[in-house]
Amino acid sequence: MTTPEIIDQIHELILEDCRISAKSIAEQLGISCEQVGSIIHEDLDRQKLTAKWVPKCLNADQKCQRCQSFEQLLEFFQRDPNDFLLQLVTMDKTWLYHYDPETKQQSMEWWHSGSARPKKFRVQKSNAKVLVSIFWDQDGILLIEYLPKGQTINSEYYSSLLVQMKDILKEKCCGKVIKGVLFLQDNAPAHQALATQKKLAYPGFQCLITHPILRI
Repeated sequence: MTTPEIIDQIHELILEDCRISAKSIAEQLGISCEQVGSIIHEDLDRQKLTAKWVPKCLNADQKCQRCQSFEQLLEFFQRDPNDFLLQLVTMDKTWLYHYDPETKQQSMEWWHSGSARPKKFRVQKSNAKVLVSIFWDQDGILLIEYLPKGQTINSEYYSSLLVQMKDILKEKCCGKVIKGVLFLQDNAPAHQALATQKKLAYPGFQCLITHPILRI
């Protein structure tokens, strides 16, 4: 029989340990799991949810910085909504394996009905990988650069990429240069170095800072 006292006891147990199982509650209170489940769902209006994976736990300062970044983006958008995407250039880096295993979708083949399923052996990702820097705008890729073996991403290397990117913009995207370029990058150390900032400082080029877990 469900009583207010039992409901309160279950509520207290859940508040003490939000991961407690219905079976554990039933054993502690000497009631059935079905009764515990009914009380949790119907009387307490609760359900068990799986935690959502997020890349990083942000502190108050980091959250404030990200709000400021997006307020800046919103300000540029509100100034000229029609040309905002035209002006935007973004860069990012990612690791690429020398080869990846075939997916189930990629391994599908046409066979007669009743045929045995084809077999494939389990293959691990390649141990060798390369870091790739990619610059793009609304029309597609502007520059792809593979990090040479033994090289690290420092301000000198990153500055050389910016020079290449500028030359490409002048050659292929004159309209973007005339309108002004909004360059979106993250706050990696090489991006914030003084040498890098000097390469970014030229007329019609506005650098915007976003953060690794909040990319457009």
